[in-house]
Amino acid sequence: MDYKRTGSNIIKEIGGRENVNQLTHCATRLRFTLQDSAKADQEKMKAIPGVLGVVNSGGQFQVIVGQEVARIYNEIVPLLSDNTSDQKEIKTEDSNVSARKESVISRLLGTISGIFTPILPAITGAAMLKTLLIILTMTHLMSKETQTYAILNFVTDAAFYFLPVMLAFSAANKFKMNPMMAVSLGGVLLHPSFVAMVEAKDPVYFLGIPVSLVSYGSSVIPIILVIWAASYVERFADRVTPKSVRFFMKPLITLLVMAPVALIFIAPLGNIVGTYVAVGINFLNNHLVWILPFIFGIFGPVFIMLGMHYAVTIPIVIQSITTYGFDMIGAGFLVANVAQGAAAFAVGRHVKNDPDFKVLANSAAFTALLGITEPAIYGVNLKLKKPFYAVLVAGGISGLFVGLMGVKRLALAPTGLLTLPIFADPNHAMNLVYAIIGAIISFVLSYFLTTVLLKKSKH
Repeated sequence: MDYKRTGSNIIKEIGGRENVNQLTHCATRLRFTLQDSAKADQEKMKAIPGVLGVVNSGGQFQVIVGQEVARIYNEIVPLLSDNTSDQKEIKTEDSNVSARKESVISRLLGTISGIFTPILPAITGAAMLKTLLIILTMTHLMSKETQTYAILNFVTDAAFYFLPVMLAFSAANKFKMNPMMAVSLGGVLLHPSFVAMVEAKDPVYFLGIPVSLVSYGSSVIPIILVIWAASYVERFADRVTPKSVRFFMKPLITLLVMAPVALIFIAPLGNIVGTYVAVGINFLNNHLVWILPFIFGIFGPVFIMLGMHYAVTIPIVIQSITTYGFDMIGAGFLVANVAQGAAAFAVGRHVKNDPDFKVLANSAAFTALLGITEPAIYGVNLKLKKPFYAVLVAGGISGLFVGLMGVKRLALAPTGLLTLPIFADPNHAMNLVYAIIGAIISFVLSYFLTTVLLKKSKH
């Protein structure tokens, strides 16, 4: 593939570089924020070699290009050098044109997705390292008493503990605030002096106003609300300070106002919201443990199609893992991904007269089994429709199985055959076994149903 040419064609069909406000990418998608999405020609975009599909959802114009996304992204960034840079949103006179046309829910989901997508590599890497530690200790290849284990253990915890700082930087780009000011506010919530106050549990006051003693390590919602509010304070400070002193007065006003407001009002409010989310998760885990794997076993591919799988699931998953040490959504995505790969394999076996499509189906099936399903969804199963229906049925049945068995994902990482160790639970050896059985059920059902449906379509 000519990555430079593909990138150039994408920019051309998206309405030109002047139509781009922001560009980020995830594992398989280029995620554009456009001034006017109507200027993008979706049909011509889909015809570009290397483009598997297009989704315009949640305030983002998403171009699915598969696992070559990083290379194409690196070719596009220089083409946008006058308009955007890595994870930097450009302010233009018309930058809110498309946003005004979207519903509040669509804008909210787009914002959540835009905040969480950039931090996924850091927390995924930490989660996989945590999983490796679990395996090493379960197999007695490493003792928890060694200094090596202690070092690796705090390395895995660092990304989650300092999650508010990473989210502050990411949210600042989304809310159009100075990222370093946002990071400093994230640091306020985690400063050792404040942590010591929280641990001491003695009443703390700021100008006579009580400060809530809350531990914000690994928290999600508080810092997002803080940065959202801080972005307005910063813009206000920019307007009211004289140009001659703006360089130091603007950050001074922002920090002086937002630090105490964050500690006294906004962050505690965010903590209350997060607590209620945790209560909801706990209720599902205690009374309806099967519901999340079942729902995402069926509808996981639909969320992926809409490009909302990060916005809908990542905040819930992070809240669950940081609070309880596991989440239940991962089991649903595991069986859904395996079903997607099995269906594509069945298509590859069924195809006789189109060798190119056969190769595509088999390669897409393999990547789906590893947890990257967009090539299988857009390139194979959705095109033929019936394999996609088979995926939904197989994912639902196998999702119900892993749900009833209480299969837990202990680390945030893509769910596929190579990442099955994230289901290794040192306190419940059968957790991994049930995950493997669920994957086998999903594969067999999806492959069988796809084969039957494709054979019937001949007649």
